[in-house]
Amino acid sequence: MNRKLLAIVLLAAICSTGCVYKLNVNQGNRITAEDVAKVETGMTRSQVRFLLGTPMIADPFHEDRWDYVYYFRSGKTGRHVQQHFVVIFDGERVAQVIDEQK
Repeated sequence: MNRKLLAIVLLAAICSTGCVYKLNVNQGNRITAEDVAKVETGMTRSQVRFLLGTPMIADPFHEDRWDYVYYFRSGKTGRHVQQHFVVIFDGERVAQVIDEQK
């Protein structure tokens, strides 16, 4: 009886080693088309930060450029989505909005 139970437990353990769970990877700011449409030229930095959150990349050498980057990789299928959205300021106001969807 004990040998049979041990064999079943070992068989179940061996079979379950192939069932590895892979996590979904979310990085950055999730940007939707609605968020992109809300940002307009002339908005202040605080208004943009309120709408989109803190930029993923705020380069100290280019203080007038904020980059919002989002990356998602599905652990199950391996499918990935990458989005890149740039806000360029002239002083304290939005001068240009660049939507670089990939």
